[in-house]
Amino acid sequence: MSEPVNKARLKWACRRGMLELDVLFMPFVDEAYDELSEPNKRIFERLLTCQDPELFAWFMGHEECEDPQLNEMVQFILSRVKV
Repeated sequence: MSEPVNKARLKWACRRGMLELDVLFMPFVDEAYDELSEPNKRIFERLLTCQDPELFAWFMGHEECEDPQLNEMVQFILSRVKV
């Protein structure tokens, strides 16, 4: 079993170079991360290793992520932030 991720370190990883991504990731970590299953937490952490231009394209709907797990996480995050 992997060691739990330090929440402060995770929040730091959510700070991106683009405000559009910050406003998606920061609230998601505060409000939904703890509810994720362990496998989904790992997928989210892997999502954070992607480059900002890729993330921006995926979250803005300009491109679809080819990795099915990451794409599912992108869609889940978007569903959580839609009003």
